[in-house]
Amino acid sequence: MLKYFSLPHISAGFVSILVGYSSAAAIVFQAAAAGGASPEEIGSWMWALGIGLGLNCILLSLWFKTPIVTAWSTPGAALLVTSLPGIPMAEAIGAFLFCSALITLCGITGWFEKIMQIVPQSLASAMLGGVLLRFGLDTFIAMQSEFTLVFLMLCAYVLGKLFLPRYLIPLTFLVGILYAFGIDLMTSIPMHLSLTPPIFVFPQFNITTLIGIGIPLFMVTMASQNVPGLAVLRAHGYKTPASPLITWTGITGLVLAPFGGFAFNLAAITAAICMGHVVDPDPTKRYRAAIWAGVFYILLGLFGGTVASLFTIFPKELVMSIAGLALLGTIANSLKTAMDEEQEREAAILTFAMTASGVTLLGIGAPFWALLFGMALHFTMRRRHTA
Repeated sequence: MLKYFSLPHISAGFVSILVGYSSAAAIVFQAAAAGGASPEEIGSWMWALGIGLGLNCILLSLWFKTPIVTAWSTPGAALLVTSLPGIPMAEAIGAFLFCSALITLCGITGWFEKIMQIVPQSLASAMLGGVLLRFGLDTFIAMQSEFTLVFLMLCAYVLGKLFLPRYLIPLTFLVGILYAFGIDLMTSIPMHLSLTPPIFVFPQFNITTLIGIGIPLFMVTMASQNVPGLAVLRAHGYKTPASPLITWTGITGLVLAPFGGFAFNLAAITAAICMGHVVDPDPTKRYRAAIWAGVFYILLGLFGGTVASLFTIFPKELVMSIAGLALLGTIANSLKTAMDEEQEREAAILTFAMTASGVTLLGIGAPFWALLFGMALHFTMRRRHTA
């Protein structure tokens, strides 16, 4: 068991969850509140999401010996913020179940995997690079408001790269925490640690709600989350079959939707944090970081909003910086893979640029549209070369 207690693995798992919660937990709170959830029901939502994501991370990573990190659907939560007002909670739960049933069906039938097999590696890597670029840039944007903090973290990153590459991210993170604590950048919050009880809501099925919320939630989850999530795995050389992963995230939703687990999917950004070279030089051992991410997810689920509030103590500049620095290597590798094949470069740069733009069309995020247009250009150029 001692092999699982490695500081780089533990810190990568923690940073992964830190980035996920600090960047998107507030959206989940808003989504639950938009549906008229009480504070107790909002806690139940966080319980369901934490337990479901944690078990998926641990069990899938152990089974496939691959760093499988799952997440809630952040675009889905944003969709719910605007869609749930006026919808009874029981009908919303029915829509969550319907969405999870569609995800499960995609996994069982293998439709999703067949579609993803068509995507060239260069385009998948270009999309990943575009998704992660914002995080790399955020490191330097954060210098505008907290120059010394970010500068010290950059110095720690450079020195760690030279002398302690195995502990690069933990060292950088520690330097940031110590400086933030030393100058009182850490927010002080009252803590009342208590277990969060799950609250079961019996679902009701209204055809209008199923079509108006369930189907859009399914579409944005698959297009904006599962597509880049699988691309992250492929870009790091992991050939884990997609169908079992999609199936289990769907089944997780079917079990936990009545408690507030609105949608589960493969993670992209937080998963990449657990897959980089700085986590472990040996790719076959990086799954242990995903297991630790699962452990932290479960702790957050068990203690719901109480422990989640811990993530608010870190200044946003520290979170932005550690996320960006942890992902620099992955961004570089993604761009290299995207540009390796000369005949695929135009399609790859189109995919990268459109993804990095962050444009949203018809409620669906940039990664889906970038991949769609990139593949159209790729197959058009290939047909012209073979004609």
